[in-house]
Amino acid sequence: MSNPIRQTFQNLKKERRAALLTYTVAGDSSNKQSLEILKSISNYADILEVGVPHNTPVADGGQIQTSAYRAIKNGIKMNDIFNIVKNFKKSKYSKPVILMGYYNMIYQYGENNFLKNCKKSGVSGLIVVDLPWPENKIFSKKCKKSSINFIQLISPTTSKQRLKSIIKDSHDMIYYISMLSTTGGKLKVSPRKILINYNKIKKINPKKNCVIGFGITEKTISKFKNTDGLVVGSQICKEITRSLNNRQNPVINVSKMVSKLRKKIS
Repeated sequence: MSNPIRQTFQNLKKERRAALLTYTVAGDSSNKQSLEILKSISNYADILEVGVPHNTPVADGGQIQTSAYRAIKNGIKMNDIFNIVKNFKKSKYSKPVILMGYYNMIYQYGENNFLKNCKKSGVSGLIVVDLPWPENKIFSKKCKKSSINFIQLISPTTSKQRLKSIIKDSHDMIYYISMLSTTGGKLKVSPRKILINYNKIKKINPKKNCVIGFGITEKTISKFKNTDGLVVGSQICKEITRSLNNRQNPVINVSKMVSKLRKKIS
């Protein structure tokens, strides 16, 4: 059976458009509202990244940290995250879900137990920020055996030889970090330079799906619409915060934002 992530990219290639990937933090601002946000944006997003809240993030900027703080303050646990995904996957809005988090949480939970619950709840992929190649090779193989995509990260400083090795070991999706920055920063690199680096990745293996993240916003997204996919996270988290501060419904406002993002790359 084809992994939902692979199938999504195959379908989008037939439609000749880039995948829109959204990032929200699980449990922001409550478990119930987090689920409702996932349902609402899945009308327009193709793949949903769900962040595992962490109090010492590696590259998360202020907007994502604020979202994570709200979720942690509300006492979210790993099993709550699995339940959010499980309930989302039961809904008519179901789209592929990628969990994005840190290895220490997986280690504490137990690798086998974690993958078992990913499978049960309907998680299609994992991004483990602090488990780079080649240290991730063993866990990556475990993920593959469980039919879960382990998504490799590539940055602008990744050497050509290392690039080839990472791509060779990657599953159905690679995540290219567009610039050396935390999330939510302004695009510090020209779109042309980002696309040059992106094309280098694609040239090594055109069959591997590569998405671009960091600095992708409503203003910049259309410049990259001829790629495999684009990730928007901080802008969405910022809108959730703005909505809550103004006592507005973040479910409605975020849905409108993602709808606009989709139109810009369709």
